[in-house]
Amino acid sequence: CDWSSDVCSSDLCYFFFTILLDITQNMPLLYAYLALIASAFTSATLLPGTSEAAYAAFVYQYPQHALGACLCAGLANGLGSMVSYYMGRMFPAKKRPSEKVLARIQRWGIWPLLFAWLPIIGDALPLAAGWLRLNALHCAIILIAGKLLRYAVIYWGMNTVAG
Repeated sequence: CDWSSDVCSSDLCYFFFTILLDITQNMPLLYAYLALIASAFTSATLLPGTSEAAYAAFVYQYPQHALGACLCAGLANGLGSMVSYYMGRMFPAKKRPSEKVLARIQRWGIWPLLFAWLPIIGDALPLAAGWLRLNALHCAIILIAGKLLRYAVIYWGMNTVAG
């Protein structure tokens, strides 16, 4: 590939060049995505965060990227919850919950993790799932699904109020 010429003869070379050019021309968008991802990730851990406000601000500023923002925020928030899940796995397994709690877990399984986005109790759900040694893959799928649903509802609410 001859970078000195205006036209690159290789399709692959041209493809990467256009991606690089697009990223550099849209640097504020890249920074906005990175800030959204950081906010969503830390909001799901024990660290304080405001991912809902960051998501709403992102969608307000870049409405054409709402789906990408929903996916990025949902995945980052879900991964942050998985950090809490693995922190829960560090708790000693010797101390088991009461029979009453175990009966509820057997009844509901991993489904309460759909509500891990709720304030106060939301941070405790992935911790408890890790402590109880629930299946990590199943927990990750449910956590990410719940987080994606939350951001989709926020987007729907923004459109309903604005429209």
